[in-house]
Amino acid sequence: MNTRSKYTANRRDFLKGLGAVTAFSILSSRVRASSPNARLQIAQIGVGGRGKGNRAGLLRLPNAEIVALCDVDSLALAEASAEVPRAKTFADYRKLFDAMGDSIDAVLVCTPDHMHAPISTAAMKLGKHVYCEKPLAHNVVENRELRLLAEENGLVTQMGIQVAATIGQRMTVEYIKSGLIGPVSEVHVWSNKKWGSDETLPSTSTRAPDHLDWGLWLGVAEERLYRDEIFHPGQWRRLLDFGTGTLGDMGVHIFDTPYRALELGAPKWVRSECRQPNGFSHPVSMTTEYQFSSTPYTAKRLKWMWYDGENAPPKRIPGFNEDGAITLPNQGCVMIGEKGALMMPHLSGPQTFPRELIRSVPRPELDPIDHHGQWVDSCLGKGETGSPFSYGGPLCEALQLGVVGARFPGQKLTWNPGAMKISNLPEANQYLSREYRAF
Repeated sequence: MNTRSKYTANRRDFLKGLGAVTAFSILSSRVRASSPNARLQIAQIGVGGRGKGNRAGLLRLPNAEIVALCDVDSLALAEASAEVPRAKTFADYRKLFDAMGDSIDAVLVCTPDHMHAPISTAAMKLGKHVYCEKPLAHNVVENRELRLLAEENGLVTQMGIQVAATIGQRMTVEYIKSGLIGPVSEVHVWSNKKWGSDETLPSTSTRAPDHLDWGLWLGVAEERLYRDEIFHPGQWRRLLDFGTGTLGDMGVHIFDTPYRALELGAPKWVRSECRQPNGFSHPVSMTTEYQFSSTPYTAKRLKWMWYDGENAPPKRIPGFNEDGAITLPNQGCVMIGEKGALMMPHLSGPQTFPRELIRSVPRPELDPIDHHGQWVDSCLGKGETGSPFSYGGPLCEALQLGVVGARFPGQKLTWNPGAMKISNLPEANQYLSREYRAF
């Protein structure tokens, strides 16, 4: 199906809205490194939180060099600068691109979710390869646009789902594709994290700390008054304007294994059950049901259930642990097939039920993969990435349809991926994208 034809006009408007950087010069699909010693020259935007781990992953690579650091928090920027003293520092990513656009090859994006798409788009419009921390973007439309922009311009991309490179995850994918448990009819995925809140927009504010440029932190999001312990540094994941809640965030990791193994695409429909929306924060606990089209690895009908917060792990999975005899991890997935079931706890390896199933076939022989090294190597012309935007975009589209569903608890949202519309509930379409604030 051509997913672009019905979407061309809206897409042009969307890209105009993202045009924070006016220069546009697309490079070839593999760049020559700008430095004479052929090390990939990287700018990191967003240096705290997950940025620390991603920076460490790049600093240990001999063919990568971080030459610029950018963050709206001067304390976080100073800490990162102490680790990479030769890198130039910036508070505003636009000024970084203006000053160093000709001397960087690639960009690492580790900001809060609401700035993933604006920064990644600006970088790709300059012809830079991008590694973007998960989730790929803040909403359904942004995920689609990042995928298309990367593909059209032959850029190397990687979404930051390091778990996808682990032996346990890759073993699970191999087992499912080999038919170990037969065609899969049900998938149950969950996380007990509570990345939501029952709070509404604060009626009072506090002064932003001197080390934080609050206007730059807000970026394209709607202007808000600062309030301690609500936004920066860590609570933004709970809030509609900045994060995607437990489903949109941890769901990327935990959806990834079965979604990848079963080679799924867009869901037919989604339905979320949670508290009534409050216009400010994501629900603390929810369940979401998805219906996907069948693939060569599924039964004719595939049921997919997500559980988080107080609902996770699920108390009962019919046909799997109805009697409570199987202890479920706090985060993980279960796939139920014709021959048995496979459970993969988050950050662990696969288990089959019955147990002897996994002992009946040879263990897959898999070489270790460095998730960051894979991206750097690919940028320099060696191999491909395992989680490019062509994969991460559709995965996050599917996830975030469930996030939209939380705005309409109990209602089924029927999805038309070609038109990028929820066909049965027009009022839900406003939440597929957002208006950008000029800043």
